[in-house]
Amino acid sequence: MEDSEERLLVLEEHTLSEDVGFTGDGSMDKNGNPVLKHNTGNWRACSFILWTECCERFAYYGISKSLVTYLKTRLHQGNVTAAWNFTTWQGTCYLTPLVGAVLADSWWGRYRTIAIFSAIYLIGMAILTISSSLSSLQPSPQLNYVSPQPNFSQYLLFFTSLYMIAIGAGGIKPCVSAFGADQFDETDPIERSNKGSFFNWFYFCINLGSLAAGTVLVYLQQYYGWGLGYGVPTLFMGLAMGSFFIGSKIYRFQKPGGSPITRVCQVLVASVRKWRVQFPLDNCCLYELPGKNSAIEGSRKLAHTDQLRFLDKAAVVTHTDSKHGNFSNPWRLCTVTQVEELKLLLRMFPIWFTGIVFFMVCAQDSSFFIEQGMVLKKQIGSFTIAPASLSTFEVLTFIAFVPIYDKIIVPAARRFTGKVRGFTELQRMGTGLILSILAMVSAALVETKRLQIAREMGLVHVKVEVPMSILWLVPQYMLVGLAEVFTSIGQIEFFYDQSPNALRSVCTAFALVTVSLGSYMSSFVLSLVSYFTTRGGKPGWIPDNLNEGRLDLFFWLISALSLLNLIVFLFCSSRYRYKTASV
Repeated sequence: MEDSEERLLVLEEHTLSEDVGFTGDGSMDKNGNPVLKHNTGNWRACSFILWTECCERFAYYGISKSLVTYLKTRLHQGNVTAAWNFTTWQGTCYLTPLVGAVLADSWWGRYRTIAIFSAIYLIGMAILTISSSLSSLQPSPQLNYVSPQPNFSQYLLFFTSLYMIAIGAGGIKPCVSAFGADQFDETDPIERSNKGSFFNWFYFCINLGSLAAGTVLVYLQQYYGWGLGYGVPTLFMGLAMGSFFIGSKIYRFQKPGGSPITRVCQVLVASVRKWRVQFPLDNCCLYELPGKNSAIEGSRKLAHTDQLRFLDKAAVVTHTDSKHGNFSNPWRLCTVTQVEELKLLLRMFPIWFTGIVFFMVCAQDSSFFIEQGMVLKKQIGSFTIAPASLSTFEVLTFIAFVPIYDKIIVPAARRFTGKVRGFTELQRMGTGLILSILAMVSAALVETKRLQIAREMGLVHVKVEVPMSILWLVPQYMLVGLAEVFTSIGQIEFFYDQSPNALRSVCTAFALVTVSLGSYMSSFVLSLVSYFTTRGGKPGWIPDNLNEGRLDLFFWLISALSLLNLIVFLFCSSRYRYKTASV
């Protein structure tokens, strides 16, 4: 019923906008004027945005993939200090998007936020390149096993550049995907279908940048020096900024809607003030502005839903409101759209929470999957495979499968489901959750077999690799890559599509935060496992010598938690009510 109502609304708005050739979603040009469909937005505008994202990811991964190495070899930091600095910086990169998103949705708009934070990012990259190029800005090389430490000014310059990049990423990450999706008119059936494809190609560009950074840049950094290794992504970031600005005339813009925190507080305060007020017999009596315009700038009106009914009291028109005509104080009376905005956020929260466990699984590919590979046979003929390089299979799987999904699977599914995108966002996310469980099961089975071989050959108490090929880890990396095609893309698409129009950057930022929280959750589970399995002098599940441990049980534990998470996701998604715009 909801799908048919939404299709009728989209068709009606599409017909109205087609009569004059304007977009039907309220988008504007850079000067605030209505925009024509034929010469703005769509894939032509997105090409500039996708290039910007690819270059930014190229720069980011060019730093992150080798940062620990740089800290240890050029700044002479120890393992613990280097690891702490890396995780702190990476965590900051995934938390600062909340700041950039609030600025974009509240005051600046997505375009201006991307422009300002890209400039900060580029300056940070330039300082990093200078810092890594000039010997006077680095400590002296190691001499006779003595490693001179950087002075205060050298530390200050390096970490200033690093955290300027983190701040810059905070304005780009949540806004680029949302701004790209803004280029497609959601009231136009064809453009709405293209919007689903955009998210696929957006993540394709992310992984393309990651692959290039993990191969080309790492090679340059290792054999030609850090100055060139950081200078090349700095150049590409500058080209990306130029490309982004060139497309300004054909972009479609959405108005920022003001502070979302204020609107949420207004609904809560108004509903508490009226907690004794009776609901009207007809929901049509709830307060809403007449006409098509919403009280929230840059947002379409939302249809009333009967979930979370208590919040509806914020939109009940009391006798006092009618008597004094006091309809302009949102701390006493809110519109239905403002109330539904908060309801949407609350309905999305359980779905958001299940993403944390998914990214806990993804966190294993850069931690225990690598440690697992370090105790397997790494020689294939005369060639030695570095355990960390196996993540390339994950990236290649992602890059190879995105076009297959977009060009083959979606059209085939569309014939059976009748849905424009083939599957709903929740169906897509659920598929990825299943694949992530299979990835952990694969890792557990490989580790069980490895430990069996270690026991049979008497290697349990010897810290050596087991004669079992490291290539047995390839399936679990590929399954993680496939899972990300479904869940990572489905999640960002879900949060953009289902979020209120004026909160799309904020909701995208919250989707990104699940990546950081997944890593934290992995660390928390690891701490609990270490505490409970090492009591009584036992080596525990994950000792320094993995041949004595039970890493397989840790993988089975993550599999069980992922299965429980899938059950919670299925329950929440079955009760989820999709957003419906109001006529």
